[in-house]
Amino acid sequence: MEGIIFYIIALVTIIAALRVVIGRNAIHSALWLVLVFFCFGALYVLLQAEFVAAIQVIVYAGAIMVLFLFVIMLLRVDRAEELLSKHRVQRVVGALLGIALLAGIGMTVMVDQVPGKVSEKSLESLNAQAGGNTQALAEKLFTDYLLPFEVTSALLLAAIVGAVILAKRKEEK
Repeated sequence: MEGIIFYIIALVTIIAALRVVIGRNAIHSALWLVLVFFCFGALYVLLQAEFVAAIQVIVYAGAIMVLFLFVIMLLRVDRAEELLSKHRVQRVVGALLGIALLAGIGMTVMVDQVPGKVSEKSLESLNAQAGGNTQALAEKLFTDYLLPFEVTSALLLAAIVGAVILAKRKEEK
């Protein structure tokens, strides 16, 4: 049953991600990205990482996407014809990166078929020894990964300030 749910969520995620990339309207693409983030949250629930799923939905599908939509509407990025005429090289680079991504996914699936991989029972016992998903994540986040966590928050703050400055400049003209 879990496998069927996974494939349904994966299919919805792939379709929504394609709509993000090929969408002609920036706001519609951002809304499709919200669906992708919710699907990621559902996949985390299937992996029994409930805390990460909740953070995914609250932070990314909630706060980050509100910021994206705010910036899109503030900068009035709704002219698809201007975007399509420029940056033809980016399409080629994007296609090459997409092929590389598919090759990486294929290699990951092939490695997953190799005997001797970690069993699900051993993962559960490791999780129990660590005190659960939330405690293990908190210990890693606030010890080993504290600097990247703080740098990410500073980058997000800089993005907000930059968006406001760009909008003010455009408004003054």
